[in-house]
Formats: sequence, C-alpha cells, structure tokens
Amino acid sequence: MIQTTLSNGIFTITLTRPDKLNSFIFEMANQLKEALHRAESDDEVRCVLLTGEGRAFCAGQDLAEATEVSNDPDRDLSEIVHHTYIPIIKGIRKLEKPVVCAVNGTAAGAGANIALACDIVIASEEASFIQSFSQIGLIPDSGGTYILPRLIGLARATALTFLGEKVSAAEAVEMGMIWKAYPAEKYMNEAKAIASKLAKMPTKGFGLTKRGFNAGFSNSLEEQMKLEAKLQAEAGQTHDYNEGVKAFIEKRKPEFKGQ
Repeated sequence: MIQTTLSNGIFTITLTRPDKLNSFIFEMANQLKEALHRAESDDEVRCVLLTGEGRAFCAGQDLAEATEVSNDPDRDLSEIVHHTYIPIIKGIRKLEKPVVCAVNGTAAGAGANIALACDIVIASEEASFIQSFSQIGLIPDSGGTYILPRLIGLARATALTFLGEKVSAAEAVEMGMIWKAYPAEKYMNEAKAIASKLAKMPTKGFGLTKRGFNAGFSNSLEEQMKLEAKLQAEAGQTHDYNEGVKAFIEKRKPEFKGQ
C-alpha cells in the first residue's frame, strides 16, 4: 500500500492502493507514518517526494472502514483522526527536510489536505482538489481548517468547503493553493527535477526555515524575529553555511551535505 525508494538523496513515497483511489485504511496509514519517520531519521534522505499510483492521488479516508467505526457505539470518528491524520500531518510539517508532493489525479478530503500540508505541491493538469467532507456531513480534518484558509483566504476556503466544489489544478495554482501545474506527461519529471534540485541544496537550512514558518502562524512579529535570530545562529553553525560562503569566495559551485 506504500512503496518507498531512495535514490540520489530523494526518498520517494508512493501511495499504492489504486483500486481504492489510494484511500486510507489503518494499515496504509501505519506504513506512511513509518516512511515519514524513516525520512526524518535517515541522513541519506535529503528530500521527500510524495505521490500516488493510478488515477487518484488520494481519495481520503476509506469510508468502509469509517462506517465500521461509526457503527460501533463504543468508538467515534475521532479515533481515525487521531490514529491516521494527526500523525501524518505532524510528520510532514515537523519533518525538517523538504517535502514535494506530486499530485497525479484526484485529491479529495483528507487526501487534499495531506497534499496541501507539503512544502511544494506540483500537480498534473488533470488533477483536482476537493474538500468533500460536506457531502457526508463532516468537517475538514487533516489540518484542513488550519492550512486551507492560510493558503487561499477564509472566504474562498469557506465557500469551497461548504459547497464541496472541485478545484482544477489550474485554478489551484491561480488561487495560491499549490505551486505549479504541468501537462500530465510532464508533471512527474518536473516534480522529480525540483526534488533533485532541493536534495543538492542546503537542506539543513530548509529544515530551520520550515521550523520558522510553522512557528510564524502563532507568533507575534517580535516573537518571530527573535526566533529568526535564534534559527539564524543555528544555521550559521552548519557545514552548509560555511561551505556556501567558502564556495562564494572561491567562485565555485558549493557542495552541500544537509549538515
């Protein structure tokens, strides 16, 4: 259900339940959480590339499993949220390495919000995004009520969530929901090119930048600038900073190690 490969610093994670539109069940969620943990702990991993197999990126929760939970009087849907989506979103956002998402097709419900939690989102022009929760009387989870309004504004986020309207890849780019969209035959090559570029860059600095962005959602300006100073001091102690400055002075291409 989850396939992983590591090549040239790029750790590719592929959702492989194409017959179910890569919808999540507990076992698949466990495998993704394990993959994100490996990405964090493995020094050979410089960048993560997340994508899906088949005609969908991810349709969100497998409703058959959700129905089993909701029909049990001793369990509730928050159990799925706590088990699956909170750890996955936290895993992506706290991973101090760049995470590129290549959306190959439909990204619905939690699947859309998992994609939007990534650092750089590339999509096929045939892909689409939909907050499908309202169609079954639920609310956006997987960070949807937090991330989506910050990407596109409260008015658009509210309308898209209430109405459950599908957003094309081109529309998602226009409203700032994702980075770029490419023709179906090119989008994966473009995503791989971006991941390859990132993997050769000072990824330790990316991790510190990501830590700053995460904190900036709740900090005041003064608090954020103090954090920037702290993170800058940490960045200034890295191998990559010293290598970057040395390469600049010597007028050569730097060799970053993510350290």
